[in-house]
Amino acid sequence: MHYIDYDWLIFIFRYLHVISGVMWIGLLWYFNFVQIPTMPKIPEALRPAVTGHIAPEVLFWFRWSALATVVTGLILAHMNGYLTDALAIGLTDQNGRSAAIGIGMWMGLIMAFNVWFIIWPKQQIALGLIEADASLKPAAGRIAMLFSRTNTMLSIPMLYAMVSAQNLY
Repeated sequence: MHYIDYDWLIFIFRYLHVISGVMWIGLLWYFNFVQIPTMPKIPEALRPAVTGHIAPEVLFWFRWSALATVVTGLILAHMNGYLTDALAIGLTDQNGRSAAIGIGMWMGLIMAFNVWFIIWPKQQIALGLIEADASLKPAAGRIAMLFSRTNTMLSIPMLYAMVSAQNLY
């Protein structure tokens, strides 16, 4: 019987983690650096195309790429034997690499939580994807935007922590 080489599996999960992470952060930055600032400049008659067609599609890929990034990252950390030490941010092994990757992991987990439990539910209200009183839409949109901006700010040190863990240690 032929078994897949363990190093090859690690490579596959690292590749999937990076690809899903690029999609997630790319879409996050698209929202915050392109769509949100551009919406006021779009003529009123064209805005429903963005809110009714583009945004729901982007949000689909946004939330699933967030989940894929977290799942593949946790699997990768487990396969490489540093999951527990990283989640303990280096306190169990006194290792700078575990601290760096752990800080990045926790930021990513917080960001994924924000995506699934705050941004997505509020965007569903703001975009009218679920039944809700029309008076709730502006506040829901603002909350989604603020948490999205929070994730954008967290993405910068998160990416630094992830890259430094791979390159400084």
